Amino acid sequence: MIDLTGKRAFVTGGSRGIGRATAMMLARAGAKVAVGYRSRKPAAEPHILAAVRGDLGTATGAKKAVAEALRALGDRLDILIVNHGVWPPDDVPLADISDEQWEATRRANLDSVIYVCRAAIPTIAPGGTIVLVGSTAGQRGESFHSDYAATKGAVISLTKSLAVELAPKITVNCVAPGWVDTEMSAKPYAGGGREKIERSIPLGRVATAEDIAGPIVFLCSSLARHVTGEILNVNGGSVLCG
Repeated sequence: MIDLTGKRAFVTGGSRGIGRATAMMLARAGAKVAVGYRSRKPAAEPHILAAVRGDLGTATGAKKAVAEALRALGDRLDILIVNHGVWPPDDVPLADISDEQWEATRRANLDSVIYVCRAAIPTIAPGGTIVLVGSTAGQRGESFHSDYAATKGAVISLTKSLAVELAPKITVNCVAPGWVDTEMSAKPYAGGGREKIERSIPLGRVATAEDIAGPIVFLCSSLARHVTGEILNVNGGSVLCG
């Protein structure tokens, strides 16, 4: 039912996890896809036109990455998925968070999102869409990970701001995952941690990357053409937010 034939999409953080699953699902729906990555080059895929390496935490790096994606896709974008980010795995109270950790988390999760959007928005065709990937932590907070929660909360506010700012030309939405089966969460899943987490999720399991990619692709389709400014929770019922 979802047909994205001819659409041009750029997916940041596309080398693994949610980003890779989203890129592959977009491609299967007919979109032309370029992915961004920072350190790990994605495996070659016949449906992915380009893999763009860059540090999105700087304005120059983000602008260069968007320009390289455009060279592969053409002079316009229809879909922008801003998925990249970090989650520092160690529990650290706010009083002990170093300036270096705060700077790194903010640059990776917030500065880079703004830089990518700023570079890409002028290139998005009318009727296009932006999907930002947030987190349940941005809605309810996360103790001992306040730097991460604060940046994801800012992404949620950015979503709502851009939705109004860019209407009616471009829709802007956010998908907020809960626990997902990705490398980023390897530490809390170790030693029985995953089973404990799953007992706290009403649907009884941690999401796969594809579980998050599906709603993202839905928001990129004509089925969601009257949806903008929304935060779509994909967390198995673990966080029930309006």
